[in-house]
Amino acid sequence: MGFVDSKVHRSGKFTIFIAPVASDHSQRPQSYRGEQDCPSGRTLAAEKQYMNLYCAKAKLNYGDFDSSHKLPNSRDSRGMFTALLGNLSLLSYFAKKRETEAVVVQTLGVISTFVVISQLAIGEAMPLPQYVATSVVVAAGLILNFLNYYGMLNSTIWQFWEDFITVGGLSVLPQIMWSTFVPYIPNSILPGSIAFVVAVASVTLSHSGKLSEKGPKFIGAISGWTATLLFMWMPVSQMWTNFLNPDNIKGLSAISMLLAMLGNGLLIPRALFIRDLMWFTGSLWATLFYGYGNIVCMYLLKTISLEFFLAATVGLIAWIGMALWRDAAVYRYNSPLRSLKELVFGS
Repeated sequence: MGFVDSKVHRSGKFTIFIAPVASDHSQRPQSYRGEQDCPSGRTLAAEKQYMNLYCAKAKLNYGDFDSSHKLPNSRDSRGMFTALLGNLSLLSYFAKKRETEAVVVQTLGVISTFVVISQLAIGEAMPLPQYVATSVVVAAGLILNFLNYYGMLNSTIWQFWEDFITVGGLSVLPQIMWSTFVPYIPNSILPGSIAFVVAVASVTLSHSGKLSEKGPKFIGAISGWTATLLFMWMPVSQMWTNFLNPDNIKGLSAISMLLAMLGNGLLIPRALFIRDLMWFTGSLWATLFYGYGNIVCMYLLKTISLEFFLAATVGLIAWIGMALWRDAAVYRYNSPLRSLKELVFGS
């Protein structure tokens, strides 16, 4: 049981989706073969945006330390913990698929998020036991994913790590969702407890051989989507916080939100190109609701100019449109809608 791979064909260092247009590379258009190199450049740009974004967060926390080296109580580690678990789970997903560019991005995400979490722990905005446990999981996750990526890890150990990520993700996700809306709903650990029991039972049944042939694949798919949903929930939590406390938006940096939009947006063409629905959904969601969504909130509260908002809006629409058009062009399709149809339903 584990993450389910998309239907791809591997050739050398590249991952090529099996498209219905030609049976071998020699019959594909030149632009198709050239497209394999383009995502690497875009991903390097995405990595730069992510690093700039997290450096900005780290700098903000550093500037907010008071004389006793404490951070304000308003600094909540829940959002960062959710992002960290999401990045770590997605790192395992992409490491198993040998998707090099995505592995690099998620590794940077794990490391940079952990740096911010470390600042929260130093500033006493995160309990020490929780920080120690988080540090152990992060260190183990990075080492195991590195070894697995290079084929140096025993399959039994990797299976244990996948089971751990599955149970952890399925347990944490509903609990994080529930706690976001406290105190409007009762504070309870019931959602996470129920999810934990269900996750352990699912993993156990998957290994027992009592499920049908599709059972382990289904559980593996749930595991992968859980990782994506964890990553996707951070902007929901952020927007809910903005709704409850509009003044909170004034503390956000417009440049940071623009970097978030750029970093995720630059990964959309690659996810579409290899027909990875999970990756595409997560990147598009974060682009629209974390980056652009917060830019919209900032504009409505008049913390950014109309020119900045229009530039971000036009740039986003143009980029998504170009990604769809380019994908249709390299596959020699008459309409980008066919690319989206293949992405959702397969070829």
